[in-house]
Amino acid sequence: MFNHFLRNNKYVAGVLAFLRIYIGYQFLTAGFGKITGGGFDASGFIKGAIASAGGEHPAVQGWWAAFLENVALPNAEVFTFLVMWGELLVGLALILGIFTNFAGLMGLTMNFAFLFSGTVSTNAQMVLITIFIVVAGYNAGRFGLDRWVMPFLNNHNLTFKSRKKHKEEVAVA
Repeated sequence: MFNHFLRNNKYVAGVLAFLRIYIGYQFLTAGFGKITGGGFDASGFIKGAIASAGGEHPAVQGWWAAFLENVALPNAEVFTFLVMWGELLVGLALILGIFTNFAGLMGLTMNFAFLFSGTVSTNAQMVLITIFIVVAGYNAGRFGLDRWVMPFLNNHNLTFKSRKKHKEEVAVA
């Protein structure tokens, strides 16, 4: 019942639009600051997270520290690029309400990576709000560009499927 309410109610869509824009603004400003600041390098953050995996009460799980040490740190330039541009693009997509579900999932991925790395800040709050956005599906982008983009893509996808089915029918006959 709550899921139906979250996915279909127009008033909820308005609340979700507000939350979506808030989360988008958080991502957009963080990414923009990293891109224009010129000094962002993910390797320092990664090294700090790896260091937090030791001690009596580690803030970072060992499996995540192993991933950071063996995958992320050797490829810190790639992760620097992904974080900067990922935050900017997720923020822009959420603010515009385009590809809202995908942007929300990518935002959740980034926030969980930050949480796994021992950062608390506003990440937990952003995860909670973004879960509502993702669960709401289309309704979260109803007052955004998804209102026009998703039906357009669905119609063109159906057209592609019907062409493929027609070709298969012709090939069989």
